[in-house]
Amino acid sequence: MSVSTRPAALPVRSDVDLMAVREAARTAAAEAGFSLVNQTKLVTAVSELARNAVVHGGGGDVLVEPVQQGTRRGVRLVVSDRGPGIADIDEALTDGHTTGHGLGLGLGGARRLVDDFAIESAPGQGTTVTIAMWATAPGLTPIRPRLTVRS
Repeated sequence: MSVSTRPAALPVRSDVDLMAVREAARTAAAEAGFSLVNQTKLVTAVSELARNAVVHGGGGDVLVEPVQQGTRRGVRLVVSDRGPGIADIDEALTDGHTTGHGLGLGLGGARRLVDDFAIESAPGQGTTVTIAMWATAPGLTPIRPRLTVRS
């Protein structure tokens, strides 16, 4: 997989920052040739992950970068924080699990919306979630999501 020049990470510390992250993700997805539906899926996933970084991790950073694998074009996003980390990643990915007042659909929902999903976290070490999505040529079946967990 080749990657173009690495852009600077966007800070996420407030709702205003979340708007900038969503716009950057949508722009990158459109430039990669994503359908409007897939642009929305990617923006929804990164919005949830970035909000988690703000609410649970005390803020963090989001890297939005175009990627290419052969002739396939896509977008990779890396959301990281330096918060308390996640003690049980499998439990955190379970629908209904929440540490706040939400529905507990965030991590699992984000995972279902994208093609690739990897999470690294440990108590006291913060959390990094890397997602990627690939543009799908008309008439082709989208890629099934892959999950990587490192704790």
